[in-house]
Amino acid sequence: MAHAGFACEAPPDVDTDDCLPEYSYIFQPDILKGKVAFVTGGGSGIGFRITEILMRHGCQCVIASRNLERLTEAAKKLSAATGQRCLPISLDVRQPQSISAAVDEALREFEKIDILVNNAAGNFLCPASSLSFNGYKTVIEIDTLGTFNVSKVLYEKYLRENGGVIVNITATLSYRGQVFQMHAGTAKAAVEAMTKHLAVEWGPQRIRVISVAPGPISGTEGYRRLVPPNLESSHYFQNIPLQRTGNKTEIAQSVLYLVSPLASYVTGTTLVVDGGQWMTLENSFPSLLGIAKL
Repeated sequence: MAHAGFACEAPPDVDTDDCLPEYSYIFQPDILKGKVAFVTGGGSGIGFRITEILMRHGCQCVIASRNLERLTEAAKKLSAATGQRCLPISLDVRQPQSISAAVDEALREFEKIDILVNNAAGNFLCPASSLSFNGYKTVIEIDTLGTFNVSKVLYEKYLRENGGVIVNITATLSYRGQVFQMHAGTAKAAVEAMTKHLAVEWGPQRIRVISVAPGPISGTEGYRRLVPPNLESSHYFQNIPLQRTGNKTEIAQSVLYLVSPLASYVTGTTLVVDGGQWMTLENSFPSLLGIAKL
């Protein structure tokens, strides 16, 4: 008999940037055997867990961000837990030359890249009236331009001739307008538009392009910075239809589905993984005023 809570019960996860102590396979363990994934921001948070789950299903991975020390430590953990190869490469998604060098290195090592996960992002809470010109520009450069830059480089160097899947990690911030998130909301809205355009243009090259929009996900830097501590114990989670926060494994398993053969006809759309939160979220001015000045 099925478990009563299976339909919406959270899978096991750990809050730290460590691999899961055990993992139950719902999909076939070798569903990604022979595939190679390139994950930006793969050394921590959601990116780390996405990489781990892909590797547990037979995928070899490249994790890329600016912090090579963190990436190297993460790659050791990931390889030890999964038995797959994981290559750490330093890059800055804002600099096309840096991306080009990183992709060249990845292709020398693995000879192919089938999957791109654009996960690198920057965010902080700030009212639009207090947002500096440079602060807004930086978020756009990392989230929007960074997603385009990496996608374009990988398209030219491999995907155009060989096909593949691009998954962009976005957010639900722009769906109704949200306090203190104008910068990230506009950046992610642009990425969702980009997803649609690229899916249409690159579909004939057998490239699928999809977005995943997480809600509040525990064990991430974004959660620590964007969910005020006083909301943890309040009715905040009661306002989420599923009555709880999400976890990194849930985002990773959503990405696993999208890059697998099970999603072979899915492109140009966004999978929202937020427990229904964007529809019911309060724009909680009183709660947030303590951590951001108007």
